[in-house]
Amino acid sequence: MTSSEISPFKKWVMRQYWRMQQSQSIISMGLLGSTLTLILWPYVSWRFSAGCDSGICFTNSVLGIPATYIGLLSIFFTLVLIVLSVGYLYDRVFSLWTAQRSVDFERNPFWTYALSPMFMMNMAMTAENLKRNSPDDAEMQSQMDWILEYCSKNADTEMWARTVQHWDKHLDETPTFWFLDEEVMAKARSQKIEDES
Repeated sequence: MTSSEISPFKKWVMRQYWRMQQSQSIISMGLLGSTLTLILWPYVSWRFSAGCDSGICFTNSVLGIPATYIGLLSIFFTLVLIVLSVGYLYDRVFSLWTAQRSVDFERNPFWTYALSPMFMMNMAMTAENLKRNSPDDAEMQSQMDWILEYCSKNADTEMWARTVQHWDKHLDETPTFWFLDEEVMAKARSQKIEDES
C-alpha cells in the first residue's frame, strides 16, 4: 500500500461515523422526547388512572387503548411539537440562522482575509488571464497586479506550506508558480507541520 492510499479500515470506520452523524438529529429528537416523557410521567400519571372523583367514575382506557399509552404518547408528541415550533420560530420568524451564517463568515479567515491554496491558485490564474487579455488597460493591469501580490502574500501561511508539502509528497515537486518566488517555496517546504506523522 502506498502512502497516498487510505486504510480500508479507517475509511470504513469514518463511513460509519458519518452515518451516525446523519441520523443524529432524528435519534436525538426521539431520545429527548422519550426521556422528558418518562421524567414528566410520574407528575401526570394520576390523571390517567382509573378511579372516581366527586361521584364520577371513569375507566383507564379509551377505545380499548390503555390511558397510560395515550398519556405517554400525548406527552411525547407535545414535546416534539414544542421542539418543532421552536425550530420554526428560529427559522421563519426570527431568522436567527442568517445572523449565525454572518458570524460564521466573519470568524472564518478564509472568507474574509485569508485564501485557501486552491482558491488562491484560481484567483491567481484568473488575474493572470485578465492581465494578458487586456494589455492596454492600465487600470486592469494595476488591479490584477494587486491581486497577484495578494495571492503571493497568502503563500506565507501554514495552509500553503501544508499544500506544497502534500503536493511534493504525492506528485512531482511543486513548481515555483509565476506569482511566487523560490524563497516562498523553500519556506513552505521547510516549515514543520506539527500534526503530520
